[in-house]
Amino acid sequence: MGSETAPAATKPKNDSSVKPSKLSHGTLMCGDMKKSRQFYEEFLGLEVVRHAKPAMMFRLATGMHVVAVECSPDKLWDMHVLHHWGVDVATKEEVDEAHKKAHEQKDKYSIRKIVKPVMQHGVYSFYLQDLDKNWWEIQYAPNQHEECFERGDVMPM
Repeated sequence: MGSETAPAATKPKNDSSVKPSKLSHGTLMCGDMKKSRQFYEEFLGLEVVRHAKPAMMFRLATGMHVVAVECSPDKLWDMHVLHHWGVDVATKEEVDEAHKKAHEQKDKYSIRKIVKPVMQHGVYSFYLQDLDKNWWEIQYAPNQHEECFERGDVMPM
């Protein structure tokens, strides 16, 4: 192990089974589309459109979007915090301000749980669980995403 070096970052392969042009979307479930939309727009600051009777999409500053599909509230899964959505902010102070607002607006947006901000895995962040049992990480991670891909694998598989 000591002398092993990690290979360079894996680039999309031209010979892969799927020939993707972009990572376009993901999905999550919501129990009350109106309340969930209010949380996405007013608390998280996301752009939201209702594109179908049982669903809406949200996005922010990327070509990727998330589809929120409405289902019966008793069908919502209790998600683990490691299964979460990330929202980046510009400073550590903005993380603290978002944390403060989460506590102040917990009842308004039916936020279930709020975890204290900490410095971990190279970013300053906190987690909250929304009314639909989805977890969100509000983080300050300057350049982390691009730097990881530019650096490539740092651990061998």
